[in-house]
Amino acid sequence: MTLQELLSKLQEIQARLVLNLPKRLRPYFDALDLSARGLLVLGPRGVGKTTLTLSRSNGMLYIPADNPLVAPFKLWDICEAAFGAGYDGVIIDEVHYSREWAVHLKALYDAFPGKRIWATDSSSASLESGVSDLSRRFVQIKVPLLSFREFIAIKHDHLFPVIDPFNPDMPSVQGVINAINPLAAFGEYLRQGLRPFFLEGHYAERLKNVLDKMLFSDVPFWTPQIAENHLRLMQAIVGHLAMSPIPVISVESLTREWGVGKVKLYDLIEVMTRICLIRVIERKGAASKRHLRGAKLFFYDPSTYYVLNGNPANVREAFVVCSFEEAGRKVFAADDERICDFVVDDATLEVGGKSKSGKAADFVVRDGLDVPLPGVIPMWLLGMMY
Repeated sequence: MTLQELLSKLQEIQARLVLNLPKRLRPYFDALDLSARGLLVLGPRGVGKTTLTLSRSNGMLYIPADNPLVAPFKLWDICEAAFGAGYDGVIIDEVHYSREWAVHLKALYDAFPGKRIWATDSSSASLESGVSDLSRRFVQIKVPLLSFREFIAIKHDHLFPVIDPFNPDMPSVQGVINAINPLAAFGEYLRQGLRPFFLEGHYAERLKNVLDKMLFSDVPFWTPQIAENHLRLMQAIVGHLAMSPIPVISVESLTREWGVGKVKLYDLIEVMTRICLIRVIERKGAASKRHLRGAKLFFYDPSTYYVLNGNPANVREAFVVCSFEEAGRKVFAADDERICDFVVDDATLEVGGKSKSGKAADFVVRDGLDVPLPGVIPMWLLGMMY
């Protein structure tokens, strides 16, 4: 296949994708500034990065780097041909599939000053794989998981204002309650609504495919000397987190059982974090990230617990962590669990069921409860932060 034939194929692919864009886009997209000439759009698989860039792709050519048709060609050659054909810019989807992609992006940015160069990727590890020069040229945008607020907008056609759970605007809260049943909608969202492909049905099957692609396609890109034993170890960690009632792992047991050193295990945990498979929530007073003592581990996407038919005991805490982190707020595990579960913005949080008390925490986040009370936050309200 020649470059011109490839461009023709890519035009056909792009036309089909644009024709099938969802009628309702994520409200989160409305506030994003995509005016930068160099743009790197990051986020977990399935959150809508392709939809976002294609919805604003006027005059640009979409290049799916993971497509087998693209693999035989150098990224520079494809983009140079696209610019020669009159395109104003290029969108390189899943850019890490392209050979020496960081080198090519920098060279293209410098050599074609009038052209837009956008790239998407599903792993934050891409930022640390030879992209130091890119940071001065490319604006980075992070697309989070779907918020409960967005789920309501897409599923029920009600767009509500952002609400701060620590200081909620009560008329806004009441507006949500008057329009929908937030508890029923939240239950549906938590089980199958944290990624916009819920609109296409078969949510569990689709999320399982995403998880498999993370482990077997993404991990090998970021882990040198990956072996089958390492992949099986990561699968074992996934299985443990799904079934365990306590969100911790035993480093000693895993290293002994799987015959790997602590350094390698920490490397694998780090990669699982960077590809957005898990979250590691460290203690507020932790001295080093190279140990897991006192840390809590959760699935990055809380709906994973349901999709894997796992133990739902950790879903509450996983959702609390997810909500704050996806809204850009730092979460720590408590140094003393007799006081609280988490610390966010110097506020202490306790998490639990309908009758959960706050211990000595500033706030208790709990099930049920439509309307916030002093010091008590309904779980669903955390999903209204963005």
